[in-house]
Amino acid sequence: MSSNEEYPPFELGKSRFDQNNFSGRLRHFMDITDPRLLFVSKSRLENACQLLDEYKQGKLDPRLDAPKLWEAQRIKQAIIHPDTGEKVLMPFRMSGFVPFGSPIVVGLLLPNPTIKSQIFWQWLNQSHNACVNYANRNATKETPMSRFLMGYVGAVTSALSIAISLSLLIKRANKLSPAMKILIQKFVPFPAVAMASTCNVILMRNNELSVGIEVIDKDDKVVGTSKVAAKKALKETAVTRMVLPAPILLIPPTVMTFLEKTKFLKKNPRFHLPFNAVVTTLSFGFALPVAIALFPQYSSHVRLEAAACYFLLRYWVTEMRDNRVPCFTFPICYLFTSR
Repeated sequence: MSSNEEYPPFELGKSRFDQNNFSGRLRHFMDITDPRLLFVSKSRLENACQLLDEYKQGKLDPRLDAPKLWEAQRIKQAIIHPDTGEKVLMPFRMSGFVPFGSPIVVGLLLPNPTIKSQIFWQWLNQSHNACVNYANRNATKETPMSRFLMGYVGAVTSALSIAISLSLLIKRANKLSPAMKILIQKFVPFPAVAMASTCNVILMRNNELSVGIEVIDKDDKVVGTSKVAAKKALKETAVTRMVLPAPILLIPPTVMTFLEKTKFLKKNPRFHLPFNAVVTTLSFGFALPVAIALFPQYSSHVRLEAAACYFLLRYWVTEMRDNRVPCFTFPICYLFTSR
């Protein structure tokens, strides 16, 4: 790949990769969730901010200085909240997506969970979601704390209700063999998290149905406010949030079902948890970005929240802020409380 394709002319606030195709969205997602960004030093962050300030003052060329400008923007967006100018705590950054999210997913997928363990992990997951949501909130147009709390309570309640109810139904299913009960129990976290995500987005954004959201043209200019667009955005976001948890909540238990039948794990059951953690982390780090990249950033009629949780993610969150569309984003394990 040529340097021009690798580093296009720098555009402040834009993505380095083409968001109109799958590969561009995938590379963008992998780029901003890079865990190495968690270890950026204070001096390197200060240098990145200084470079961007010099660009704004016209001292740097967007073509000749593109590589260092794109990297500077990546560093700043990974650490600094665009509205408050303050550092986002590590566990709630997009670069903390895999390191801090994987342990929670491993907990959600533990074999033979008790009711107490399910309550704990579902609560921890939704609490983490709430913190990520608040840390990446739109600070230019402050959202009432009551709305965050309403979304949090709704997500926790729905997640716990679904998880516990399904677990009790499985235990009372006398026609199922013990092995089948264990197998089905592995997949309980998915409907619980999917329902919690849907409930969250409805509670957080239902006001948009009455006031509408801003619609933009191909030049990113606001052309009006539409209730129809709001309904479309809410519907698509809710559906997406139901689908996105699938890679990390369905792939690991499926893979582990086959690995548990191997001679190695039968003879060494103590390695079950490490194997489960590795499979979950790999799914989190690779399968999930692929799933998120399937969803375009733009709707045919309105700019919608980007998947990820994210998720999504910081660039998309910033885009939403710039266009004054309320953005309530939960990265994935954050678990799917984003579109």
